Amino acid sequence: MRAVSSGAPGGKAVAAGRPAGKRVAVRSPSSEDLTVTTMRRSGYGATETMTRVEMDRFVQGSSPMMMLARRPGINFVANDPLGVDTWGSSLYMRGFQQDQLGVTLDGVPLGAQTYLPYNGQSINFSILSDNIERMDVSDGGGDVALPATTNLGGSIQIVSRDPADHFGGKIAQMFGSYNSFRTFGRVDSGRLNASGTKFTVSYARSDGDKWKGHGEQFDQQVNAKLVQPIGQESTVKIFFNWNDATQFNYADQTIGMLRDLGHRNDYYYPDYTRAYLAAEGTFSGALAAYDAAGGDALDASYFDGVTHSSGYLGGINAHLVLTRHLAWNSVAYGQAANQWGTWTTPYVRSPDGAPLSEQVNASGNRKFGFTTALEYEVARHTIDAGVWYENNRYGIDQNMYQEPLLGQGTPVSGVLGNFGAPFQHNWGENFNTNSFQFHLEDTYRPLASLTLKAGFKSMLVTTVGGATANDAAYTGQDQLVNGSMTSAKAFLPHFNGVWRFLPGHELYFDIARNMRAYSYGGYQLGSTFGGFANQATFDSLKNTLRPETAWVYDVGYRYNARIVSGSLNLYHADFSNRIQNLTSGPITDPVSTPIDVGGVGMYGVDAALTLRPIRNLSITNSISYNHSTYDDNIMSEGMSYGLAGKKVVAFPQFMYKADISYTYGAATVYANANYMSKRYFSYINDMSVPGYWLTSLGASYRFGRVGPLHNLKFDLNIYNLTNISYISQIGENGLPLSGDYQSALAGSPRTYFGTVSVEF
Repeated sequence: MRAVSSGAPGGKAVAAGRPAGKRVAVRSPSSEDLTVTTMRRSGYGATETMTRVEMDRFVQGSSPMMMLARRPGINFVANDPLGVDTWGSSLYMRGFQQDQLGVTLDGVPLGAQTYLPYNGQSINFSILSDNIERMDVSDGGGDVALPATTNLGGSIQIVSRDPADHFGGKIAQMFGSYNSFRTFGRVDSGRLNASGTKFTVSYARSDGDKWKGHGEQFDQQVNAKLVQPIGQESTVKIFFNWNDATQFNYADQTIGMLRDLGHRNDYYYPDYTRAYLAAEGTFSGALAAYDAAGGDALDASYFDGVTHSSGYLGGINAHLVLTRHLAWNSVAYGQAANQWGTWTTPYVRSPDGAPLSEQVNASGNRKFGFTTALEYEVARHTIDAGVWYENNRYGIDQNMYQEPLLGQGTPVSGVLGNFGAPFQHNWGENFNTNSFQFHLEDTYRPLASLTLKAGFKSMLVTTVGGATANDAAYTGQDQLVNGSMTSAKAFLPHFNGVWRFLPGHELYFDIARNMRAYSYGGYQLGSTFGGFANQATFDSLKNTLRPETAWVYDVGYRYNARIVSGSLNLYHADFSNRIQNLTSGPITDPVSTPIDVGGVGMYGVDAALTLRPIRNLSITNSISYNHSTYDDNIMSEGMSYGLAGKKVVAFPQFMYKADISYTYGAATVYANANYMSKRYFSYINDMSVPGYWLTSLGASYRFGRVGPLHNLKFDLNIYNLTNISYISQIGENGLPLSGDYQSALAGSPRTYFGTVSVEF
């Protein structure tokens, strides 16, 4: 019986917002490529794998999504050099944004968003990047067994490392620019008995100042895992992860603000006096001249903005070989998370007369679920059938808290959460979602060199809930939405083939149809369910909406030999029933309505070539081209907007990535340069942000064994080597139909990181 890894869904190994003073017309995360190391491409068929060896080239504590950005076609953006700022980072993969992908950890579906996720924790808060064994990324639409309600355009499956067979551990200390430090420690028990029981426990704490303004980025996590072998081929794995993170955010800017005020403009924090006087119309410093010149100085800076997240994730992953031909793979999991996002608004006065108040979006979700699947081998076929069920309860409230009069108290702290009692409850939302999925797939091997797959999945996702509170004076609505929305498709097919026709040569294709279930969340914060302005609009429009679907076609060629490796991947996607939240009314008091804006047509190509002309020297070049356009014009407030033929926002059409690494003895040096073309900022393409080159440099040296310690290693990394100024994240507050908007962030300047690590 072929052993099947239980790290992926159903045990299948795949080889293979926070408002910122102005709520938005259309929400759309942004993207950009940031990296510090090379990535040697490996994979099988329409799946590529990033290994632990490749991840070890990055600064310890870097976001896993940032690491994946070395892959052609993946574009990651962050306003910090490690990619861990949840408000200022996002990822695109071949034109699909992060909340249109399916992401799992050891078979557990993770949240699709980084900020106040409605369906689980984000990657950064679910596992320490040090403990990831590998990441499998689909070139096509992803496997039918993947448990996700958001998988529209592909999947990212993350598998955690198992405990080592021998007692030992690792300690690593990172230091960096802007008082950055990170301490990591891990202990492996080794095999404790004849059956092979073993466990691992690790802890990491990260801290550091923002690269501009004031405030720190703090995170601590605990990961634990126990592995119990059963017989020769079966295993049961129990895992538990805990996180606690608090991050001062960077101030959202318009493109005009970044141009006129420079990239160093940020929040006033900790200068409460300056923020207080600005709310009363008295500006200082560069903002005084900006205001005098007619700029929007009130919105160019606020007192502060903070996000906080804490949560637990745990489960059991079982791979049981029942007979010579039959395996049973199951994952049972539970998760609890709490988050809040704050900002100090000059638009709502406090009851004590202060011109400022603290707006807090506080959310929490509790979910549990399981996947279970049987895999049966007969003749040349492997038949896999299974189900996934999940229940998720999500709630979010927006409250206003009093700020003190000048000189008469301490401002509200988004770090400590000392909010006190709210003086105003703007709105509240609660949702209960049940997700069910069935899949059936046959893998057929007519030849040793040819593998064909055919299968389908059925999905049913029902969300019930809506408003639990409404301040009509604030929202301007007598009745917010309550009701239910269901996303359902009985037949979502998937076809895949891989042909290894000569040694080192591989051809593959992948065809899949996927559906993304309706999203839900806070009132007017960009979700489908929460986006309706009132009950009447919901009742009149909900039956006209259809869940987003996409056909994804992928064909590719891969070659691998000692001196040269290369790949070519061509893809096409037809995106139907794209839902966008379009807003009317004053920009400080918008009315948002989800509507179907039609389809998106996408064509793209990714190509990579790695040369190893001499031993220990590796040179990789890759290019990516993506042509994505909207199919239809749209109507908003009686006006027609010429969206048809316009390029999709936030994703560059062209990316080029170059890496070189060389190892001499115990020393390794590596460098990379990445180019990203311009990205469109507005939906009708009348505003864009320029492209740029970003370069990084790294080096490491291994000292080997030192007394009882071994693998003593020093690493040095320099991010943004040439110290360019560039716009990184766009769309954190959404993107406009036309013109400028306060939804852009500058990228980090040159930063340095050094790490010393040792194993025992």
